[in-house]
Amino acid sequence: METRAPFAVIGGFVLAAIVAIFGFVYWLNNTGGLGPRTTYRVQFEGSVPGLLVGAAVLFNGIRVGEVTELGLAPDNPRRVNATISVSSATPVRADTKVGLEFQGLTGVPVIALEGGSSSAAAGGVSLLVAEAGAGQSMTQAARDALRRVDAVLAENAGPLKDTIANLKTFSDGLARNTGKLDGIVSGLEKMTGGGAPAQKTTYDLVAPRDLGPVTKVIKGQLAIPDPTAVAMLQTQRMLFSPAKDYPGFADFLWADSIPKLLQARLIDAFENYDVSHAPLRTSDLGQPDFQLLIDVRRFRINADAAAVAEIGLSARLVDKSGKVIASRLFDDSQPLAKLDPAESVAAFDQAFGRVAKSILAWTIQAL
Repeated sequence: METRAPFAVIGGFVLAAIVAIFGFVYWLNNTGGLGPRTTYRVQFEGSVPGLLVGAAVLFNGIRVGEVTELGLAPDNPRRVNATISVSSATPVRADTKVGLEFQGLTGVPVIALEGGSSSAAAGGVSLLVAEAGAGQSMTQAARDALRRVDAVLAENAGPLKDTIANLKTFSDGLARNTGKLDGIVSGLEKMTGGGAPAQKTTYDLVAPRDLGPVTKVIKGQLAIPDPTAVAMLQTQRMLFSPAKDYPGFADFLWADSIPKLLQARLIDAFENYDVSHAPLRTSDLGQPDFQLLIDVRRFRINADAAAVAEIGLSARLVDKSGKVIASRLFDDSQPLAKLDPAESVAAFDQAFGRVAKSILAWTIQAL
């Protein structure tokens, strides 16, 4: 008997240890571990797919306890009752929201508690009622939505069929009248100024060439700066008095703005007379000996009675110190046989030729 006694003690100790371990594991799994716990009953209206005893309970996303019991309500076959054990420090209120969430790739269900106002009662809460549809998974929600869509389509099958038939009739009509529609759209573009812009026609002035032999050269370096003009003359369009739209001039453009065009052709006129002593633009050199300052006063077609091309310039010669050596007004005009772009440009060529010759002769004489 003495030999068998230690074996009986050892066996009893091992069995007691095994029972204690199993008991501890069961206690952890069902009561949530250490610390004070509070038990609440949760009521779901509808199914709770996949929810098991031992599932986690989250409060604002933080695990605070576990599900300890699940069962069907005997008085209502659509209702599911659950019992949860959560940490007593969890701020469960009478208005705390209850729902079912599905976590991870496998969609493990957990009970989710959310918020509640700080003014709501905290004590004495024993029953939490989940919102309707709280146990519905995403898959079930998608199925319900598709079921509702299918019901709507089934109820409106006739009107939908008529709508599709009308669309087909309309598209067939568009196909038969494509050419007419293109014409209508093209007309609307022209009416509203859309589409590709109309091609403009560019015209230029011609500097006079028959200036005779060089009898006197310009002493020193002469420059012709950019002419000055009012804003109305800073344009490439043909100007008229009175100002209105005249047929044939909608696509008319001078080769440059009127002041720059006059500057370029005046320099051409001086070069045609004596290229070796011709003036330059101010930007082409430093401080010139003399400057020919031009102000454009008129460059237009006067269409009051008979159409006349009019040019009016004022010219001043100044030296390095800015002293005015000489000044003069130059005016000329040329009647038009008819009011069209080609005839107008020819008239301006003739009037400008005379003005350029006068400016050239006056400048050489003054210098």
